[in-house]
Amino acid sequence: MGLEQGLFQRTALLLGDEAMRKMAVARVIIFGVGGVGSWCAESLVRSGIRRLTIVDSDRICVTNINRQLMATTRTVGEVKVDALKNRLLEINPKAEINALQMIYGEETSAFFRLEDYDYIIDAIDSLENKTRLILAATRTDAVFFSSMGAALKMDPLKIQVAEFWKVKGCPLGAALRRKLNKTERPARKFLCVFSEEVLENRGRNASCGTEKCLCPKVQSGPGDPYLVNHEWCSLKAQINGTLAHTTAIFGFTLAGLVVQDICGEKG
Repeated sequence: MGLEQGLFQRTALLLGDEAMRKMAVARVIIFGVGGVGSWCAESLVRSGIRRLTIVDSDRICVTNINRQLMATTRTVGEVKVDALKNRLLEINPKAEINALQMIYGEETSAFFRLEDYDYIIDAIDSLENKTRLILAATRTDAVFFSSMGAALKMDPLKIQVAEFWKVKGCPLGAALRRKLNKTERPARKFLCVFSEEVLENRGRNASCGTEKCLCPKVQSGPGDPYLVNHEWCSLKAQINGTLAHTTAIFGFTLAGLVVQDICGEKG
């Protein structure tokens, strides 16, 4: 038995050879590889996805360690997509991982050629860029899944999936609906992972406070919107608490939706 065949033996036992063939050729792109997107990427590669593009502009901060897959004391300061790519290639060296240190925004949206993908996964934090991606993704033929807010959650049993317009109790979902109702509605329906649970921060906001944090301030080269290193914490009006088990379940659920769709087992 070859290495790659052995890697997916247990997956193939459950899903069958045809599903594994579909998994191997499916083209998937994930926007945002933080607490949600990083776990989604790992689950997809462990399930047999080989053609994966990961997009994130950020570098690893010490405050990411509590919830992001590739964030460790060793990787602080590294580009997130590069650190995650290295991790994914350790799982399957034959996977085609395209790591893009970029933002999906107004100036960069055409670069990504969303029409080339079979699955588009949204794990973006920014309301503006998330809205733009939703509108663009729903105009393609790709299957599109989106994560709503995963912060301020503790109860894994409250995490669920619903069509976007039926998402309840999620402040990010509500903000997206208000924005889309004022501008332009998505071209079609799509499923979201969300939780109605909204807890309060019990601690105080603080910076990472360590010399090991090498995250640069927000900057880009003159006239070059593509090469961007972002440190988002200084831009946020409020930083909300997060836990690994909830953000990971959001990411695993997104990955599960992709696998179910490939297998024809839609929820």
